[in-house]
Amino acid sequence: MKARLDKILADSGLGTRSSVRDLIKSGTVKVNNVTEKDPGKKVDTDCDEIIVRGEHIDFRDKVYYMLNKPAGVITATEDKKQSTVIDLIKDKKRRDLFPVGRLDKDTVGLLIITNDGDMAHRLLAPGKHVKKTYLVRVDGIITSEIKSGIESGVDIGDEKPTAPAELCEIQMLEESEGKPCISEAEITITEGRYHEIKRMFEAFGLNVVYLKRLSMGSLKLDENLEEGEWRFLTDKEIQSLQR
Repeated sequence: MKARLDKILADSGLGTRSSVRDLIKSGTVKVNNVTEKDPGKKVDTDCDEIIVRGEHIDFRDKVYYMLNKPAGVITATEDKKQSTVIDLIKDKKRRDLFPVGRLDKDTVGLLIITNDGDMAHRLLAPGKHVKKTYLVRVDGIITSEIKSGIESGVDIGDEKPTAPAELCEIQMLEESEGKPCISEAEITITEGRYHEIKRMFEAFGLNVVYLKRLSMGSLKLDENLEEGEWRFLTDKEIQSLQR
């Protein structure tokens, strides 16, 4: 892909378009080992080599990160007061990264960070019915009636009930004198309504006390990633998501 040199460096996180223009004009940028002072120089990112102050710039047109989102961080590109999921990507930051969908501030688990708008649209489009699986814990017993109701669709106050969900791996974690019962399960949904899972259980009188996204489409959360850690998606994972 050919693009202006100043755009490539700005998208690579080296500064604003105006600041990287000054950087280029100062003579500290080389393209194919030749000093380049023209910010508008068209560079082929597939084969040309860019070096800034002696450091190689690894520019890829599309980038894909898997983040294990921790609690307390908001799913946004930027915020003046709170830490965002983009702040957790300690790699050389591109200015065009964004999260695919959102997880509530207190929800943890799998989140895709990318600059590929087409992929994000395919994963989030309502008509695609992309499956998203979560580990959920609630303060009460998930009865067979609740399981049946969630799998049939729940009236959560919207114009129409939720789409049928899948509920499995139900187990009881705590039940003793003086302590409330905590139930755990895996729930798979195909929609992305506001607080959908929490509202589904609230319709049956249960409050969600923990929620973790385990998978989205074909992509599963890497068990080796601690909360707050990230890694690049593999080529195989990217190809699977694109399909």
